[in-house]
Amino acid sequence: MDKKAKNILFKTYWKNGWIDANEIQIDAADFEYAKSKGLMFEPLTISHDQCLDKIFEILPTISIDKVSTAFLSSLSNRRLDWRSSLASYFIAKQLVPHQYTKAVSGQSFGENGEVTHESYTCGICRDLKYGIIGDKYYINEDLNVLNFERIKWGGIRHGNLIYTLFDLQQLQIAEIPEPSTEDVEIFKNILSIIKNSQPNDYPSALEKNLSTVLKSTKDERKILIEILACINILKPTSYDRPSRGKHDWTFVEYWRGEDKYNEEALNTYFGKYMI
Repeated sequence: MDKKAKNILFKTYWKNGWIDANEIQIDAADFEYAKSKGLMFEPLTISHDQCLDKIFEILPTISIDKVSTAFLSSLSNRRLDWRSSLASYFIAKQLVPHQYTKAVSGQSFGENGEVTHESYTCGICRDLKYGIIGDKYYINEDLNVLNFERIKWGGIRHGNLIYTLFDLQQLQIAEIPEPSTEDVEIFKNILSIIKNSQPNDYPSALEKNLSTVLKSTKDERKILIEILACINILKPTSYDRPSRGKHDWTFVEYWRGEDKYNEEALNTYFGKYMI
């Protein structure tokens, strides 16, 4: 990854925290340089239906081995953009051909209880798997912030249709090396931490425990956990469980330590490395 282009991308959105959207500026020459290195992009306008069509075009060109290899190869060198695509691939495989079907996804209420605002998603996308979001139109979508999030944390919008498309497009052109012995060992250590979780452990406890086997930040570990939950390696045996405190978990919300990990999903994606 070109260091100068990466720095241009990062300084556009981050300075000891998110830069306010109203204060984002980028030099035209810097943008062109980062774009020439494949790290920044022109805004994209695309419909839900077009987005799906493109995802279905890409899927046959990406093997399950490539997404598994990309995930493992990210562990020792922290190429978090490689890590992201495992969840996006899984989500894409859940999708079925369909047209946008409007469904209410959220409401705001006034003082008298009247609805003041409604947000919408595609009901068919939503019902395929919890966490999938499909807007009817993506207008001048900022792909650069999506790429920033991929590289810094491993993606934070898994399930959003536009992110699924973008993530798979980037994986499609990426040259992924074979996982090293260290990568595989780190992954086995991650599995060992999961297997030895206490029965009542919440996802937050797992995040803290993983710090002992994975060079990472808290946010990186949270995304890694969400990716493993998205592909059902961290699969709850019950969804009738209370939440505790404020959190922003999506796919892993109902997992507890007693669930350990799902052998079937593990073998589907990483079986050949578990020997």
